[in-house]
Amino acid sequence: MSKSNKGSISKGVDAVMIWLYLLLVTIGLVAIFAVTYREGDSVVSSFFAFKTDYSKQFYFFAIAGLLAIFILLTDSKFFTATANLWYAAGIALLLLVFPFHSAVKGTESIIRFGGFQFQPAEFCKVPVCLALAKYLSLPNLDFSKTRSQLIAAAIAIVPAVITIAQKETGLALVFFAFFLVMYREGLPATILVVGFSIAALIIATLLIEKNTLAFILTALAALLVYLMRRQVKRDKGLLIKIVMLWALCVGIQRFAVPLLFQNVFQTHQVERIFSTIGKDIPPEYIDPKEAAAVAAGKKKDVDYNVKQSKIAIGSGGVLGKGLLSGTQTRYDFVPEQRTDFIFCTIGEGFGFVGTTVLLVIYLLLLFRIVFIAERQRSVFSRCYAYGVAAVFFFHVAINVGMTVGLAPVIGIPLPFISYGGTALITFTILLFILIRLDADRQMVLR
Repeated sequence: MSKSNKGSISKGVDAVMIWLYLLLVTIGLVAIFAVTYREGDSVVSSFFAFKTDYSKQFYFFAIAGLLAIFILLTDSKFFTATANLWYAAGIALLLLVFPFHSAVKGTESIIRFGGFQFQPAEFCKVPVCLALAKYLSLPNLDFSKTRSQLIAAAIAIVPAVITIAQKETGLALVFFAFFLVMYREGLPATILVVGFSIAALIIATLLIEKNTLAFILTALAALLVYLMRRQVKRDKGLLIKIVMLWALCVGIQRFAVPLLFQNVFQTHQVERIFSTIGKDIPPEYIDPKEAAAVAAGKKKDVDYNVKQSKIAIGSGGVLGKGLLSGTQTRYDFVPEQRTDFIFCTIGEGFGFVGTTVLLVIYLLLLFRIVFIAERQRSVFSRCYAYGVAAVFFFHVAINVGMTVGLAPVIGIPLPFISYGGTALITFTILLFILIRLDADRQMVLR
């Protein structure tokens, strides 16, 4: 325990963060109870029986609470001193999945321990956040150099690649949220612009016929050469750069996107992406093993989850149907309504008002984290705080977006709300390490 906090676990601790955390976990327990409680069960006894999902989540919360207290009693310097060890342990856990994994709902990223499940890819967000903060806070680091930027990117990308190999593309995408931390610490905006441009090109590739898009890209390149004709006359190298840019764009459109959708994403993930943009999956992107089922119309409607989720949210109206009065979620019309689609449970039960209150709480949490980040004296603490904010923002934005049909269904939980021990414990550790670091914000940690 650090000398500055000896004798009081609450000294320096941000009470607002604690209350927001407890409020979100309570909402999660109520939402899980709303969809898994069955008439005739004793509410009190079932909460302690470890047989229902809400009782299990209650015990997960108890474990998370004990870990939170342990973190608050830990010296802040422990996290800076062991950040790289955390990262090494996280990568080791990810690699351990390959020989010991269990296939669950299309993913191979879960390890079973008796009746318990553990997902290292979920937990690995903590080591990555610590390791990235440690690297970005090195005393002599010059983050304007390409080498430094590549090393920082590798810290986030390596676990993402391993996670993709475990057929857990949704969680893999979360690791790219850490680029927001790098941007805060000096990553050139042009890199983010390039990243968003590539994303826009991929979307255009899905929306526009390939030959038409190739013609559009060629016409844009020709227009750029015409508009910059005076500069091109003075510098012939500029013309070469424009041609190379054109070739890169066409290469992404013609080769990279098909390679990505045929060899990285699974068929159901590709279907969800095309469904989000309102198109049917092209035949070349269908797994040969599933082609016959698709052709015969026997394959499950890929939009079923989202359609039922929208019905549930819409049926909630302004004030909702009440805690145990929902029909879509109470009678299991919405798959994964206690995990990935739990937002629709809140929408049906508590309506527009309830979902708005929940989103406001998340906004308050995010703003509070950013506020805490900016008051840190330590670069390590600031970078870690922005890492936590980036992870929470990505999870909330994508989870809510996929629940209402504005984002592809990639299967990531809603922080502190969705059922799941690994997710709840991981988010708790992320948040309480930040609270611990903030309690010692007058220190300069390295």
